[in-house]
Amino acid sequence: MTKVKDVFTNPTAREKYVRDLKQDPIALAQWKEAFDNALFDSIAIALPYAEAGKFSPAYREVYSYNFSLNPGERLQVEVDADSLNTLVFLDLFRQEVDSATTYKHLTAAEFNSKHLRQEIDEPGIYKLLIQPEISANSPFRINIYKEAVYMFPVAGRGNSAVQSLWGATRDGGRRSHEGIDIFAPKGTPVIAATSGRVSRTGNRGLGGKQVWLRDGKRGTSLYYAHLDSIIASPGQRVSPGDTLGLVGNTGNARTTPPHLHFGIYKGYRGAQNPLPYVYRTPSPEGIAPPETASDYLLTTGTANLRKGPSTKAEIASRIEAQDTLNYLGETTDWYHTRLGNENFFIHKSLARPL
Repeated sequence: MTKVKDVFTNPTAREKYVRDLKQDPIALAQWKEAFDNALFDSIAIALPYAEAGKFSPAYREVYSYNFSLNPGERLQVEVDADSLNTLVFLDLFRQEVDSATTYKHLTAAEFNSKHLRQEIDEPGIYKLLIQPEISANSPFRINIYKEAVYMFPVAGRGNSAVQSLWGATRDGGRRSHEGIDIFAPKGTPVIAATSGRVSRTGNRGLGGKQVWLRDGKRGTSLYYAHLDSIIASPGQRVSPGDTLGLVGNTGNARTTPPHLHFGIYKGYRGAQNPLPYVYRTPSPEGIAPPETASDYLLTTGTANLRKGPSTKAEIASRIEAQDTLNYLGETTDWYHTRLGNENFFIHKSLARPL
């Protein structure tokens, strides 16, 4: 009966867990409180990010990460726990700043899923909360990364071929660049970056020979300009990788090396920065869980506790030698730790497992 009811009420993974949990009400209240408190944690990371550690029943930890994302990017979060039966809850929020900073809940992983995927349509700071079930006791690996929603629009080329970026000045400052320029030899295939319909083609104005591709799924129009020749036809349905034309220097690009001007337009929002839509980002380097994970770290000297795994991150506290910290996990060079009610990072050269 419960499963039938769920079809109509569509409870979240967290709601299902709480409903079905046969557990000490005090432990459940503490678990909920830890989640609520994690919204105020200010740990900041750069993507891609990888962490490994151990979910410990000794304390109820919520792993909280802030990072920036842009339209055209797709967030991917993967959590791998050695115990297949360990439940892990993943929730994504977007920061909203009015008179005070708040967070709007966007999405959550499905029940019993350790994978969250979300396409981004607004720029901003996003917060990810990862919380294991009560009494979880398992090594874990976390990978957080982003990927472009579109293919790269010039065959055989990549990030390094982009040499003129969004917002660059044009015509002595009278206008700004509403796109990116991707340089390649004349005749290099220009390809459909996504599925869609060719809305129009032509040879006109500053763009010279051009193709417009409509992405109905996202409500965007992709603009390919300065082509040497046009291959696609108006009304044609295309798939990612189909050839639309060839790189050239027509229009106002006659005096420049051959390149594709690539732009993206979205309804009332107008021109969008196309770079996040096509920029290829690396995957995170996997981190292996420690062979003998401890619940605690001992500092080996006076150390800064930072709000991110970088020497450029904010210093939020300072700690003396022989002090004890809770061990949460680790990245390549940093331990993720807790002191009191806050999360920090400490460089591995300044602490060791107890």
